[in-house]
Amino acid sequence: MVAEELTSEQGEELYRDLLAERARLEENIHLTKTGSKPVELDTPIGRLSRMDAIQQQQMTKAGRVTLNTKRLQVEASLEAYKKGDYGCCRLCKGPIGYARLKARPEAPFCLSCQDRREL
Repeated sequence: MVAEELTSEQGEELYRDLLAERARLEENIHLTKTGSKPVELDTPIGRLSRMDAIQQQQMTKAGRVTLNTKRLQVEASLEAYKKGDYGCCRLCKGPIGYARLKARPEAPFCLSCQDRREL
């Protein structure tokens, strides 16, 4: 299946999706700020509770890395939209396709190139 180029209406819709996704990511990043702070070793809690707190902190940090990575991808897609390059695969320069971008508006690659990258 060959993807078709985006219509202007589809591009505008996806641009709004990207703006909403950026706002959602920034809110989630903000909400995880407290949970990723270092666990104080002198806090009077039990050894297992401290281990749980440290594990939770590490999971929150990993989640923040994922959120920040996706935010950077969204920012790159917003920049591509402003330049008129949004919806074009970064590898083959072909259209990514509306269905893929609707599912993942920050997608930088068409399905064929993404499949090749994952192999």
